[in-house]
Amino acid sequence: AYELELAGLVTALDLAGVPPLAADRGPGDPLVVLGGPITFSNPRPAAPFADAVLLGEADDTAVPAFDAVAGLPREAALDAIEALPGGWVPARRPEPPDLARAGPEALPARGCILAPEAELRDMFLVEGERGCHRGCTFCVMRRGTDGGMRLVDAERVLALVPEEARRVGLVGAGISDHPALPAILERLLASGREVGVSSLRADRVAHKPRLAPLLRAAGYRTLTVASDAPSQRLRRALVKGTTEGHLLRCAELAAEHGFRVLKVYMMVGVPGEGDEDIDELVAFTRRLAGICPVELGVAPFVPKLRTPLADAPFAGIRTVEARLRRLNRGLRGAARVRPVSARWAWVEAALAQGGAEAGLAVLEAVRRGGRFADYRRALDPVSRVPR
Repeated sequence: AYELELAGLVTALDLAGVPPLAADRGPGDPLVVLGGPITFSNPRPAAPFADAVLLGEADDTAVPAFDAVAGLPREAALDAIEALPGGWVPARRPEPPDLARAGPEALPARGCILAPEAELRDMFLVEGERGCHRGCTFCVMRRGTDGGMRLVDAERVLALVPEEARRVGLVGAGISDHPALPAILERLLASGREVGVSSLRADRVAHKPRLAPLLRAAGYRTLTVASDAPSQRLRRALVKGTTEGHLLRCAELAAEHGFRVLKVYMMVGVPGEGDEDIDELVAFTRRLAGICPVELGVAPFVPKLRTPLADAPFAGIRTVEARLRRLNRGLRGAARVRPVSARWAWVEAALAQGGAEAGLAVLEAVRRGGRFADYRRALDPVSRVPR
């Protein structure tokens, strides 16, 4: 969940017959309570749509909040939610409170329903850890956001997997940093299950050579890691621990174990970037592609609140598009480049830095048709982020 998905919230409320704006709802309308990843950075654009928000980790607050909604009159329910850690009623308090942090007994979060018709089919999801101990300066989930990484004991993770679950997804912002991840994978694979893993770090794949063959045995055809910046100089500036050596080793492991492609996620338009950094990325990607087929997933850098780069500039649509053209030209015939739209990255940046007025602009844009031109028209008067 991230800022652009506010448009989906407006549409969902419209389809449900609920006025999207909290100010337009009356006693006969349901209370709308929001939460999720967007609250870890900037919940202000979501405020016009919410009667209440659960900020941060909601493991300990979601059930009391919905008990209050189900059992109390409207204002009393809002009183009860406001009294919870991370509870926010935007109509009463302009600025959000501190994030809630779940107690250790609430971990790990895991799926309660196996549904073959769901997006991930019948995969059972369970956390192997929560948070991150790394200090990447662009990331909302960096170590300072919610107290750093909290590991879940391997035996507890395995004990929670139901017998009937044939597919298991191990979830966490830094799951590949779990010291017991190879052992967990081995146990799950030995039981005949398929396994999915989120958020692989290139240095961990490089330093834990057991991971790549285990993932291949789990059915992976793509080995996915992140570089996050186009040059080694910029990775150091972003406090990203990944090096060229780590990425080269990942390519070697991908080739050795029969992966179809090495996919590398990264950003362009990061602070301090120049054409020379893009040229370094082109040259290095060609080295990787000489070892294993490579696909780059490229997203424009978007500054997010609650990070050290919150005040960094968005590079601008024209600059990002020029960098993407340079990258595409340099890698033509050598690697596939899958970029995120620079225009929609600007919309994301405007919302990530905006307040309630940015949320109202989303409503206006959706009402006009939801095209980029509609967002530009709605956001230009209120956005602090130059295009």
